[in-house]
Amino acid sequence: MEWMLDPSAWVGLLTLVILEIVLGIDNLIFIAILVEKLPPALRDRARVIGLSLALLMRLALLSVMSRLIQLTAPLFSVGPLAFSGRDLILIVGGFFLLFKGTLELHERVEGRTQHASGSRLHASFWVIVTQIVILDAVFSIDAVITAVGMVDHLAIMMMAVVIAIGLMLIASKPLTRFVNAHPTVVILCLGFLLTIGFSLVAEGFGFAVPKGYLYAAITFSVMIETLNQVARRNMRRADARRPLRERTAEGVLRMLGKQPMAGPDQEEAAAPRQVFEDEERYMVSGVLTLADRSIHSIMTPRTDVSWINLDDEPQAQREQIAQTPHSFFPVCRGSLDEVIGIGRAKEMLADLIVHGNIRLSQLRDPIIVHESMGILRLMDTLKRSRGQLVLVTDEFGAIEGLVTPIDVFEAIAGEFPDEDETPDIVQEGPDRWRVDGAADLHHLELLLNTEGLVDDDEDYSTLAGYLLERFGHLPEPGDRCELKQAHTTFRFTVLRLDARRIATVRIERLYDQADDNHNE
Repeated sequence: MEWMLDPSAWVGLLTLVILEIVLGIDNLIFIAILVEKLPPALRDRARVIGLSLALLMRLALLSVMSRLIQLTAPLFSVGPLAFSGRDLILIVGGFFLLFKGTLELHERVEGRTQHASGSRLHASFWVIVTQIVILDAVFSIDAVITAVGMVDHLAIMMMAVVIAIGLMLIASKPLTRFVNAHPTVVILCLGFLLTIGFSLVAEGFGFAVPKGYLYAAITFSVMIETLNQVARRNMRRADARRPLRERTAEGVLRMLGKQPMAGPDQEEAAAPRQVFEDEERYMVSGVLTLADRSIHSIMTPRTDVSWINLDDEPQAQREQIAQTPHSFFPVCRGSLDEVIGIGRAKEMLADLIVHGNIRLSQLRDPIIVHESMGILRLMDTLKRSRGQLVLVTDEFGAIEGLVTPIDVFEAIAGEFPDEDETPDIVQEGPDRWRVDGAADLHHLELLLNTEGLVDDDEDYSTLAGYLLERFGHLPEPGDRCELKQAHTTFRFTVLRLDARRIATVRIERLYDQADDNHNE
């Protein structure tokens, strides 16, 4: 044990430990990839057994190092090439690494996974252990020959191997977890194994590959992948700062077949595959955008509100209630702004028949909200109203319109016309629609499968408001404007005016000439 007093022996031990760890890293990476094929409960056991076998194999080989030295003696020759036992081991091990690495790389690049009864099929435990043993045999030869060439004392060699394997056992689990959690790292590691396998085959045929070049290439690749992982982590952190609702909505809208508007510095991305049918797309998109909409976009505007005027004759009131298919009416005196209460249709009809007038004591107190209220708060108000309508006022107290529960439902699922209404959007033919000026822009965007109509910074929420913004004045029948998008143009033609309101519009979808020729 005189070597224990020799400082150079301890320096050799430290150097050999470092070399053994470096030589064992590729072995450890391949073990991490192999054990990932096992059920989670067996992975730690397989990893420990694999590294323990590597330790026993290297200690056994060190104990018969005299035989290892003889492995370098030529066994036979083929032309100018002479092959020793070490060369054959390196060639067989190198081809094994190339074969196994290629299969693993192909499986991950092609994305093939095996399924049975909805769960993944895992490899056999002992099949994986056998592959680890074969792998240990290849890398143990290299590590042991390195130890034999580095130091002269068997005890130093065994201590170095035990320390190196012990450190690898400690680092194996976090390394395995990291490798399996990052697919690009797995691909990079498989590339390392292919490189190492090629170098082993080349060395077995007598073509020495300098280890410095090999390790320099691996180190450079690791540095690049490290920068890649840091960049991805920073992107995830930046994305995490965005509201969860916004990220969720964007992801679902992509599945709906819609993509975010590209910024000025972004190229237009390929349209994602639509996985929802049209009606499903309307409903999901309606739910996701509901909270961002204004009351104006879902309410019945003042001009379309049916209300009962107490100054009218009882017969006129009866006819109005009977001819209008609504359950509740605002009851006013002279003007919609002078609201007395909210009346139920059947109760008011009974009063008119029995008493000859509407009894004010039977009216409900009106529920009035400001136009700036959010949709979600409005929904809470509607729940408390027990089916009653809600009136909307502006900052001056004038009635702007009214909202009912069916209006919120239509914002989600599309229009449900009453008996006295016609649909706002009627398709006249392929890529041709006849649209009411009061049509909701959100619903129109979904139906046309386009973007650019809704502008959250503007006050309008109807097609008429959009066209007035585009024209800058009240247009005449026959006036046109266009919305140009990639390969598509939407043409809006004013068909009819109702006083100072755009009543009817025709929308046509036109395709670029080059796109038409391509389709032909």
